[in-house]
Amino acid sequence: MLWSLFLFSTLLFLGPLPQQPNATPAPVATSVPADAVHVVNPYKPNAASMARAKKMYGYDCALCHAANGNGKGDAAVDMKLTLKDWTDPASLKDMTDGELFYIIKNGKGQMTGEDGRASTEDMWNMVVMTRAFAKQ
Repeated sequence: MLWSLFLFSTLLFLGPLPQQPNATPAPVATSVPADAVHVVNPYKPNAASMARAKKMYGYDCALCHAANGNGKGDAAVDMKLTLKDWTDPASLKDMTDGELFYIIKNGKGQMTGEDGRASTEDMWNMVVMTRAFAKQ
């Protein structure tokens, strides 16, 4: 009885226990706003910027999208995700560069975006690189 009273008064003094953070990430945008669709790449890629994009892709994207861009990276296979095969030119033919940029920047589905982690120029170079997979 005395122990229960002690425990109750201790909890009353300390207040409620802190809540555990939610392990589920916030939902990521799934549709591209109309104003983002027609945005045009303001940067002209060069060898150095494409080398940066390739390095960034290797660190942040290849795990799901695969080194060759076919969408069958180890994490995508493990999570049973169906990703676009960028080596197929038809997979991106209906998407504008503005749409690709928006998705790279903000994420889509379970993919987190690069906003805050990559520069605007680097994200635009990722758009160029994404399209380049179909030309290889």
